[in-house]
Order: sequence, then structure tokens, then C-alpha cells
Amino acid sequence: MMPRKTLTISTVRRDEILKGLAAGKRVDGRGLLDYRKIEIVPGIIEKAEGSALVKLGETQVIAGVKIGLGTPFPDTPDEGILIVNAEILPIASEYQEPGPPDEDAIELARVVDRGIRESKMIDFTKLVVSPGKTVYTVYVDISVLGMDGNLFDAASYAAVAAISTTRFKTYKLENGSLVKTDEVMQLPMVDTVTSITAAKIGSHIVLDPNWEEESIMDARLTLEFDKEGNICAAQKGGAGAFTIDEVFNIVDIAKEKSMQIRSILEGVIGGAKSGS
Repeated sequence: MMPRKTLTISTVRRDEILKGLAAGKRVDGRGLLDYRKIEIVPGIIEKAEGSALVKLGETQVIAGVKIGLGTPFPDTPDEGILIVNAEILPIASEYQEPGPPDEDAIELARVVDRGIRESKMIDFTKLVVSPGKTVYTVYVDISVLGMDGNLFDAASYAAVAAISTTRFKTYKLENGSLVKTDEVMQLPMVDTVTSITAAKIGSHIVLDPNWEEESIMDARLTLEFDKEGNICAAQKGGAGAFTIDEVFNIVDIAKEKSMQIRSILEGVIGGAKSGS
């Protein structure tokens, strides 16, 4: 895998960021626990069964969903399949180079996949066409169009919105063969997983770090919450460490923030479904 890329900022800029944090403000004017403006546009890709574009400040991520048929895994013969892929396009940043998915893209796909899977957001038992033989496969492709920090949350919101608004034509068994029908169904949704990312910069904890903040952070923690406020997945990044008290504090803050983000997500999803 290619080495992880980081943005290098000047010492003067670093000191400016740290000075602002000490005063409770960030260089973009936000408070330490504030998110940037979140914009979610579902149905952005006409040829996909489900799609969504998410803008989180200058970070932009698009997710598309295609539904196919596949053979179930041996350990889950009566469940559908989820496959998540991610790529960071060269146009996303002047620092991004063309080529196969690098370490950042692979990690991004795995974190989004884990949040969706472990939250039980989709009832995969209802995606069986022929038990033990054929199931629906949910392909989620994530493309990063603009990088300005916090790709985990932006990618998660895009994937969740795309999946939740997916509509596809079903198959049925007819004389021993699979036949595509004109019946349209939605994915069987059970939950709306919500991702919240916190970064530790010196002694300060901030939410939704931008790229400059990520470049000087000591550590990062992404938490995925289900609708009951339970943590269903987590990913730690950065070379530094969190104290136990810091982790507990982040969990409390993130749980409350997840409720606000979920309200935004569910509003967009509900609006898209009612208009379809």
C-alpha cells in the first residue's frame, strides 16, 4: 500500500491554531464542539439504485449503491451481502495522486462498512432470493471529491443516505431460474447509524476536525452510534493516545452530537422517500 499522506502546515499556522483552541475558538470561527455545515443531497446519481452527495464544509463525498445477485457466505447462508469500496479522487486535493486505493481509502471503506454492518442498520435476512444459494448484494461505492478533513463522518453520512433511499427491482424464482421482475422494493432498514469524529490537539478535544487540524492532531477517535445511543463501532487514529477520562468525555459528547446529526440524516432520508 502507498504511504499515508499528510498535509504539512507552517509553525506560524500551527501556533495560530493552538492559540485559538486555548481561547475556545478555531481558526474557521467554530467552537471546539461545533460541526461545519452539513449538506446532504440524495439521488445525485441517476443510474444508481441509491446515491447521495455530502458536503461537510469543503469536504465533499459521494456514495452510490448498486444491487446485484451473489452467493451467500458459508457462515451466513441466509443473509445478503454488503461490499463497501472507497477511493479518493485526484481532484479531491492537490496532494492526492492518481493510482489504486491507498491506505487512507482502504481504511475509509473499512470504517464505513463496520458502522453499517455492526449497527445492524440493514436487515440482511430479508435480502435472500433463494436460501443458501442466491442473495442480494449491496455494493456501496464511495468517492471523495474534496478533502478538507473528517472523511470518516462525511463518507458515513453519504453511504447511510444512499443506502436508506435505495430502490431496486427484485428477482424471483420461476421454473428454477431467476427472473427480474417489475416489482420495486427498498432495502429493509432497521436503523440509521451515525458517525462522530473527535480529535485531540494538545490538551484540547475538537469535533469534526478540518485538514489543518488533522495535520497537527495527536490522536483521532471515530465512534458509530445506533438509534439507541449504543456504540456499535470505533476507530482510533493518530500516533498519540487518549486518557481514559478523555475517552469517557468524548463518548458523552459524541453521543449527544450523534442525536443532532441523526435528526439531519433522517430528515433528508424521510424527505427523499416521500418525494419518490
